[in-house]
Amino acid sequence: MFSPTLGDVDETPTIPAEWLADFEAAARRPLRQRFRYAFVRTAKPVLDDARYRSFESLEEYRRWCAANLPDWLGYGRV
Repeated sequence: MFSPTLGDVDETPTIPAEWLADFEAAARRPLRQRFRYAFVRTAKPVLDDARYRSFESLEEYRRWCAANLPDWLGYGRV
């Protein structure tokens, strides 16, 4: 695994051969294919249920998120 030492400022960290091979294989793919692999589509419960939603204020939107969205989507307040 890649882990450069903090004291070795003059040394260039080596890239593991497996990482380099993966990068080179990805670089040979056409751009259209790279874009297709770059984005992972994930179903989002509640958010995907309506085509669009509009709110009168940001506060109204935040209340709706708190009341309707699961915590794991990350729309909660800290």
